[in-house]
Amino acid sequence: MKKEIIVTAKTVEEAKAKAAAELGVAAEEIEYTVLEEGKRGFLGIGATDAKVQAVYTVKGADVAVAFIRKVISDMELSLKVDVKPGTNDDTMITMEGEGAGLLIGHHGETLDALQYLANLAANKKVKGEKRDYVRITLDIEGYRAKREEKLREVARRYAQKVIKGKKSVMLEPMNPYERRIIHSEVQGIAGVSTNSIGSENNRRVVMFLDDSKPSAETEA
Repeated sequence: MKKEIIVTAKTVEEAKAKAAAELGVAAEEIEYTVLEEGKRGFLGIGATDAKVQAVYTVKGADVAVAFIRKVISDMELSLKVDVKPGTNDDTMITMEGEGAGLLIGHHGETLDALQYLANLAANKKVKGEKRDYVRITLDIEGYRAKREEKLREVARRYAQKVIKGKKSVMLEPMNPYERRIIHSEVQGIAGVSTNSIGSENNRRVVMFLDDSKPSAETEA
């Protein structure tokens, strides 16, 4: 998808800056074609404005943001939406404001569903247009970090339960992202390993004793 506008100003540079402001993107992301250079005239007589055509190819992240804003608008919520580079080669879209919790849902299920749809929108193929793949991560008022820390606490607590009780434990169903957090945390705990069982939305993490990893109780 492309956005195309024609702007006029006293000079070409002013016209380019005006176009960037109207499109709401950085000037270097726009393709410019100078249609008319413009003339200063003599004492203001015969002066003509410069005319510039500006074309901006909408990026996947822009599409995702537009999708999120539409959802927010349809739900009649007033939320602040920010976009910034993520920490894992992704684009982070954050939301905050009164009523934002409605978009989180139980254990982030609504947020995950919204993130899935945002990624579909961002990477939808458009005929005649080449768009780089982008991975979108949604967050609401720091929920992701809070949820991750809680999951790591759960992993440590249940790992100790496995060690002391000498038997495996099974956690509640989790999405792939949350299961990865559990697996990652348990990797650093001696005497316990993890595996995932089940299918699709019912996959669970199982923690079990692992003799190949020295037990925390026997370490010096």
